[in-house]
Amino acid sequence: MKRKSQARFWRAAALVRESLTLILWSSNFSFEVFSKIKIGMKQLSKRSLSTAPESQLSYSGTYTCPVCRHGEISAMTLTEAFACNFCHHIFTANLQKQLIQVADSSQPMTWRWTGRTWKPTHQSDTELTFILWLVAIALIALPPFLVWLSAHTFPPEPGSTASWIPLVWIGLTFLFHLVLVGWLIAEVYQFPIYAVVKVKLRQWLRR
Repeated sequence: MKRKSQARFWRAAALVRESLTLILWSSNFSFEVFSKIKIGMKQLSKRSLSTAPESQLSYSGTYTCPVCRHGEISAMTLTEAFACNFCHHIFTANLQKQLIQVADSSQPMTWRWTGRTWKPTHQSDTELTFILWLVAIALIALPPFLVWLSAHTFPPEPGSTASWIPLVWIGLTFLFHLVLVGWLIAEVYQFPIYAVVKVKLRQWLRR
């Protein structure tokens, strides 16, 4: 009986060992296949980018909008300017330098056409940017601090039903000013996702 049980034990151990070997081999094989597929996809994407035809910026062409990255810009009729069919921004062009500049924004944002995509070339004023961010931080932090100071100076009576109002008021003040500053920054810099959401919201309100 002992010999039979030992034989069964060693058979089971051999089966477990073979199963583990098979699992490890299959995992290594799948990992190698996945690595080869990943390398092949990278090479294919590089080839597609390298073989993509380059084009010069001209008034007869159509290009992706550099602001919203969603619509397309083309030349406006009887003008030397481009307009986007989605966000409706207007751009002036310098065909010699392959540059376009947004004309209907407070920020003089400029992009250069590389033949395949847009490359931003506008440089912001460091001092002005620092001042704007300083004002934004003050606008976010100062009003909630004043509300907290007034609540700390004149606190509600302990145990009263209105004791929760100062905390809620501080949170709402902070949230409102944070949204306001975020909207102003997005409006100035015209982030692509903000431009798309703004156009979608405008279209939804017109329905």
